[in-house]
Amino acid sequence: MSAPDLPKQENSASAPPRRRWPNRLSRFMWALFIIGVGVFLLYPILVSTNFLFLFGKSPSLEELEDPKVEQASELYSSDGVLMGTYFRENRSPVAYNKISPLLIKALIATEDVRFYEHSGIDATALARAVAGVLSGDTRSGGGSTITQQLAKNLYKTRRGETRGGLGHIPGVSTIISKTKEWLTAVELEKRYTKEEILRMYLNTVEYGSNAFGIKVAAKTFFSTSPDSLAPQEAAMLVGLLNNPTAFNPRFHPEAALKRRNLVLTRMGQAGFLRPAAADSLQELPIALQYHVERHIDGPSTYFRGAISQALNTWCEQNGYDLYRDGLRVYSTIDSRMQEHAEYAVEKHMKNLQRRFDAFWRNRNQNPWVNEKGKEIPDFIETQMKRTQQYKMLAAQFKGQPARLDSALHAKRPMKVFTWKGDKDTTLVLSPLDSLAYYKHFLQAGMMTMDPFTGQVKAWVGGLDYRFFQYDHVKQGKRQAGSTFKPFVYLTALDNGYAPCDRIRDERITIKYVEDGKPMEWKPDNVTRSYTGINMTLRYAMARSVNSVTAQLTELVGWDKVAEYAHKVGIRSKLLGVPSIGLGSGGDVSVYEMVNAYSTFVNQGFRPEPRLITRIEDRNGNVIAQFDPRQKRVISAETAWLMTYMLRGGMEEPGGTSQALWDYELWKNNNQIGGKTGTTSNYSDGWYMGVTKDLVTGVWVGGEDRSIHFLHSEQGEGGRMALPIFGLYMEKVYQDKELDYKMGPFPKPTVKINKKYQCVTEAPRRQREAVDSLRIDNLLDQINSGRSSVPDSL
Repeated sequence: MSAPDLPKQENSASAPPRRRWPNRLSRFMWALFIIGVGVFLLYPILVSTNFLFLFGKSPSLEELEDPKVEQASELYSSDGVLMGTYFRENRSPVAYNKISPLLIKALIATEDVRFYEHSGIDATALARAVAGVLSGDTRSGGGSTITQQLAKNLYKTRRGETRGGLGHIPGVSTIISKTKEWLTAVELEKRYTKEEILRMYLNTVEYGSNAFGIKVAAKTFFSTSPDSLAPQEAAMLVGLLNNPTAFNPRFHPEAALKRRNLVLTRMGQAGFLRPAAADSLQELPIALQYHVERHIDGPSTYFRGAISQALNTWCEQNGYDLYRDGLRVYSTIDSRMQEHAEYAVEKHMKNLQRRFDAFWRNRNQNPWVNEKGKEIPDFIETQMKRTQQYKMLAAQFKGQPARLDSALHAKRPMKVFTWKGDKDTTLVLSPLDSLAYYKHFLQAGMMTMDPFTGQVKAWVGGLDYRFFQYDHVKQGKRQAGSTFKPFVYLTALDNGYAPCDRIRDERITIKYVEDGKPMEWKPDNVTRSYTGINMTLRYAMARSVNSVTAQLTELVGWDKVAEYAHKVGIRSKLLGVPSIGLGSGGDVSVYEMVNAYSTFVNQGFRPEPRLITRIEDRNGNVIAQFDPRQKRVISAETAWLMTYMLRGGMEEPGGTSQALWDYELWKNNNQIGGKTGTTSNYSDGWYMGVTKDLVTGVWVGGEDRSIHFLHSEQGEGGRMALPIFGLYMEKVYQDKELDYKMGPFPKPTVKINKKYQCVTEAPRRQREAVDSLRIDNLLDQINSGRSSVPDSL
């Protein structure tokens, strides 16, 4: 039996191979292609959704609809004058119709010639840019459209939270950023018109020199507005956009000129300028009117500093940023009254400084002296050690006293303050020389407030903020001298006394207990003599008779005087000491004193001082309103009597305000109340003035208490501070635009039960030499360490 037939087996060596691998490769390639297409299609979604936090944040729908651009906040006076700005990026947007058409044309010709033809991405420019990169030709341009640049500027697509995990990989980060800009540009084109995109772009970009946005740029470089730019000026500003530092005409004029001319050439090529006109404009030089606006620019930045403190607190509590949110802040300051206040301070202080310098020049010594009028040894060296500059140098040259000493004596040119005009003076000074130079100047602080609304109308914190940034209105505190006396009389009137009650002007001894030890104080009049007159309280306050004030203080209680001073507006700590009525109970500010005196004029209601009336957002919506706030703290009768008492400075014979008769303040039966004040050694001169409409406080003195005049003829408050009030009120009354007229104080609104009509019979205009006196043996006790009571006049 034969074996069954088996299938024939082919020879594997001779059989052709099966063609399976091309099919597999084909499938693999198709898979790659499909995945690639998927990734390509999904990539924008992955980027826009920040998949796995790899791509970084993209603009939200809300941010696209309402982009937040850093914008300077603006401060306006009560009469609508722009008084200054607060910013990190100085930017004030303008409307499209306020921008020169030439500027628009220059921008399009230079940055995006097909701007009106694309929808955010210019395929032609992009292809040209890619070809340039591949060929190494950098002259082909970047391919970014104006809309893409706007997306980059608006949403900071290359820094911060917009960078995801992949954003730190070189090359990859650029691709992702560009993708975001493309996607955002398309979204912007959907939501905004071409004109709106141009407006946002020009208001957003940086032009250099701390100028952000076209309004600030036009003002910074040409002192003009965006709608008034000449063709060559518009071309220069557009040229800056490529590189604000390299093409800044202030620092790189040649590079800026070449860049400007390139822009003019492109305007000609685009048909926006005739070729002949473009050639002609290129021959013109760059005519700058350059001024960089700084945060401290503008009138009297002392009050702006005070306002910014209040604003920053409010912004923190309400979720705003003063330096980027473009707020409009309306202050209580009246620009006209502010100007009058600055004029009065400057005019008087210039003359007073000249007398001060002559006084000490004639004595051939510096003005920093002890109580005996002798110059304090090593005063400047001691003061230098308290400065921040010394602390920095001491840290730098730690353990190297010779080098530290050399640095303190090293001279260099520096601009300094003078009273010779607006032009700065340059002197060659060392740090020690500079400190000594500035210590010679007398300083001043002045504030005016509406006593009924609490609105602060004028605020002069010093001589010049550029050189003296210490604010003598609120920051500075000094003994008030005799301007504190009204609080003694207030305490008396509110506790049974009347203006016509009498106390004899005579030498007295006041006994008291301090730290369990019996003490004595014998206050002395400045003349070292006593009239023996049984004076009415009004007459005694008008003449600032300290012997009467000291007796009255003892009668009502010195702790009670401190209580009443706090009640009407003094916030600083006060010591309940026998001499508190002479101003030695503690240091106070002009701000506090004006607030306290305003309580008298406001019928016993203590007004809360206000610097701001309202705040608006960048769209003009009111987001905060600050209404008057006040609290009754004394009776209307007492308040009216105190105003009547203050009038005694002018109406009683020998009143310390008599020098006001020399000013044009006396028409229409005008009445003014006031009080002068002078502290020990004439270190501080004060004047507090009240009218039917306003309360004003003035302080004048050296930066340090040891810097002062030596005699009452120069150093009393009636000569140092009162003239500023007189000059100021003259200007206020003469200004027809202001609604402040001369006239008497209003009649009382309540029945006055206490006797007050007792004006002393004597010629009204009788001027005494000084307004207050030394504390006599109390001062000796202080110097010998026997008493904690401060010295004062």
